[in-house]
Amino acid sequence: MKAETIIEKIKIAATTAEKMTGKNLSLPALKSILLIAKQKSVIIKATNLDIGIEYEIPAKVEEEGVAAIPGAILGGMLSGLSGEEIVSIESVNNNVLFSTKKNSTVLKTTPYEDFPLIPKISNGEKMIISAEKLISGLRSVWYSAALSDIKPEIASVYLYQNEKNIVFVATDSFRLAEKKIENKKDTNADGVIVPLKNVSEIIRVFGERSGDIEILFNKNQISFENNGVYVFSRTIDGVFPDYQQIIPKEHTTEAIVLKKDFQNALKIATIFSEKFNQVVFTIKPKDSYFEIKSKNSAIGENTTTMDASISGEDIVMGFNAKYISDSMQSIAEDSILLQFNGPNKPLVIKGLSNKSFRYLVMPMNR
Repeated sequence: MKAETIIEKIKIAATTAEKMTGKNLSLPALKSILLIAKQKSVIIKATNLDIGIEYEIPAKVEEEGVAAIPGAILGGMLSGLSGEEIVSIESVNNNVLFSTKKNSTVLKTTPYEDFPLIPKISNGEKMIISAEKLISGLRSVWYSAALSDIKPEIASVYLYQNEKNIVFVATDSFRLAEKKIENKKDTNADGVIVPLKNVSEIIRVFGERSGDIEILFNKNQISFENNGVYVFSRTIDGVFPDYQQIIPKEHTTEAIVLKKDFQNALKIATIFSEKFNQVVFTIKPKDSYFEIKSKNSAIGENTTTMDASISGEDIVMGFNAKYISDSMQSIAEDSILLQFNGPNKPLVIKGLSNKSFRYLVMPMNR
């Protein structure tokens, strides 16, 4: 192997790939990053079998070759190089020499023959969406997924195509977030369930990229490809909850509040809430009264009255303040619409005019 490439490009590729290396003691090859010099590229590969990446960067290749290097060592070494433009990569006596104008480093290699193949999906459902829209959809809902893997189908994000929208959904059974992203690409695809821990990696890899991403998936795997970056992830072979049946079709009480005021009131209320972050909403439309109250026997209590446009019936309901606060990151508008549906029914939160995002929170017993 003998090649030259731009230091910043291989640094980004290696530090990104290093996060996807594995810690499987029975498969030590998973700890390594695979370096392949081929034709006019250097290809970086890493996988933990659950998720994997191929990162192709342009290079001047004099001699093709393959080497496996422990990911933490390679990523750490490259991330420490600064002020350099070009790095030379050369195989020397079963090691790899990385050299720049100011630095020379020899890294010991590991056997690359045991490095697993990264699957390529050839047939399956297909979606095409811009990187910006994909990341917006995932970030709008992923915080609502369950953190425990006891029910893997909800420790995930669900994607499906609905007419000209790609819909992103996540739930932990106490709250649910749904984001519809308009996508005019010629797409026809059923749903796919992506594990939450892999969603965070997908956001990290594609969060700063531009251009379209081609998504292919089948029953067991999904892949994302964009301008030389290919990521595969396993999918959940299960059934996502039929969440449409729990979304209220009507409401009994409605309130419109300013997002900033609402966030501030929740922030203060959370300080005085008990360990489950419970706050109590009291709404009296005839009196134009909207109160948020919390009480902690060890600290004290807080009451905030909100300026709001209110209609419907009187209600008194308790909610987890953190669950409600989490949804604010997904609403860009200044005003928020809160729709209550009576005791034991979920609260629906939306932006006032943009209905592409909706969020359900189940009430707490007071």
